[in-house]
Amino acid sequence: LLFVLGTVSCTLFLAVNGLYSASDDVIELTPTNFNKEVIQSESLWLVEFYAPWCGHCQRLTPEWKKAATALKGVVKVGAVDADKHQSLGGQYGVRGFPTIKIFGANKNKPEDYQGGRTSDAIVDAALSALRSLVKERLSGRSGGYSSGKQSRESGGGDKKDVIELTDDSFDKNVINSDDVWMVEFYAPWCGHCKNLEPEWAAAATEVKEQTKGKVKLAAVDATVNQMLASRYGIRGFPTIKIFQKGEDPVDYDGGRTRSDIIARALDLFSDNAPPPELLEIINEDVLKSTCDAHQLCIISVLPHILDTGASGRNSYLDVMLKMAEKYKKKMWGWLWTEAGAQSDLESSLGIGGFGYPAMAAVNARKMKFALLKGSFSEQGINEFLRELSVGRGSTAPVGGGAFPKIHTVEPWDGKDGEV
Repeated sequence: LLFVLGTVSCTLFLAVNGLYSASDDVIELTPTNFNKEVIQSESLWLVEFYAPWCGHCQRLTPEWKKAATALKGVVKVGAVDADKHQSLGGQYGVRGFPTIKIFGANKNKPEDYQGGRTSDAIVDAALSALRSLVKERLSGRSGGYSSGKQSRESGGGDKKDVIELTDDSFDKNVINSDDVWMVEFYAPWCGHCKNLEPEWAAAATEVKEQTKGKVKLAAVDATVNQMLASRYGIRGFPTIKIFQKGEDPVDYDGGRTRSDIIARALDLFSDNAPPPELLEIINEDVLKSTCDAHQLCIISVLPHILDTGASGRNSYLDVMLKMAEKYKKKMWGWLWTEAGAQSDLESSLGIGGFGYPAMAAVNARKMKFALLKGSFSEQGINEFLRELSVGRGSTAPVGGGAFPKIHTVEPWDGKDGEV
C-alpha cells in the first residue's frame, strides 16, 4: 500500500475493507478461496482485479455492485484486491487497475473484458459470454471444469508443460542447469498425487509463460526411477523438491493449489532474476515507459560531469545498481539524469538547484513522489526505500500534476567532461 491517500483512519479502512463488503453481491476473492470458488466452478465468472487507492476502481465500484445484483444466480461476480494479493494479480498478468477478466469454459485461460464501465455494458458482456458457454456445451465442445478432469484421467494432453524425468535424464537436465527446477516425485497409485496432477499441470503452463521458461516444473515416477528416489530420500508421495544451481535441493512445503505453486515459482524466479536496468533519461519515452510500467520509478539526479568526473559518477551509479539488485523483487523502475539536463523534471520533484546527488521515488499512477532526505549512500538509500516499501515516508504531489516536458539529450559517453 504505497503513497496512501487521506487520513490515517481512511487508509486503515481501505486497507481492511478494500472496496467491497460482505453485504454486497460481489464475492471477495483471495488466494485462499480463488481456486475453489472460481477455477473449480461450473459457473461463468466476471472478476475485477482492483487496488483500493485507484480512482478508476473507486468509480467502477457502484456499477460493479449493481451488475453483481442484477446477475445474481445467473453469473458470478467477484473482486480481488490485487494490491493486497499481488501474487494472484501477477498470476493473471494484471499490470494496471482495474483489470476485468471473464472466466468461462476454460478457467485456465480467462478472457480480458474490454467493454464499457457501466453496469449495463458489464451485464451485456456477461450474458453474451454466458450464451457462448452454453452453445459450446450444446455442441459438446466443452463441459467446463469437469470435462477437463475427465480428459486428465484418461491421459489427456493437459500435462504438456510438465517435464517427465527419469534416472537417465535427470542429471543432464537438472543438476547443471542455470534454470530453477521444481520436481514432483509421485507414485501412480497415490491419491494425493492424482489430486495434485491437474494443479501441477496448470501451474507448469502458467509458470513457463510468466518466467519465459526460467522456472521448470517436472515429475518423476518414483516407483520406476528408484535410483533417484533413494538418492533424494523420498519416503512419501507426492514429495516436491526445488533444485537451484550450486545449492542443495530443498523441500517445497507450500500449498498444493496451482496458485500456491505459481506464487512460489514466481518468488524463486525473482530471487534469481537479473537486477532491473538502470537507464539514463535521454528522452520522454524512457521516462514514460519506465514509470508507467512499474509501481514506483526511482529517479536519481547526479552532479554535473565536470563536478565528479567519470569515476565519481560511476561510483554513484554503482550505489544505485546495488540498491536495484537489493530491491529487485519490488519490480521498480530505475532512472538517472545529470543535474540541469532535465530542469523542468527536477523542479516538479522539488529537487531543482540544491545539493546533488538527489533521489526521488515517483508513483506515476498517483503522480506523487517522495524525496530522499538522508545521504546518497547504500545506507541512506536503503533506509529511504525500506520506509517506502512498507508504505511509510512523506509524499507530495508531482508539481503540475503530470510529468513536465522531457528534453532529448545525448547519452553520457562514459568519459570525463570537457570544459
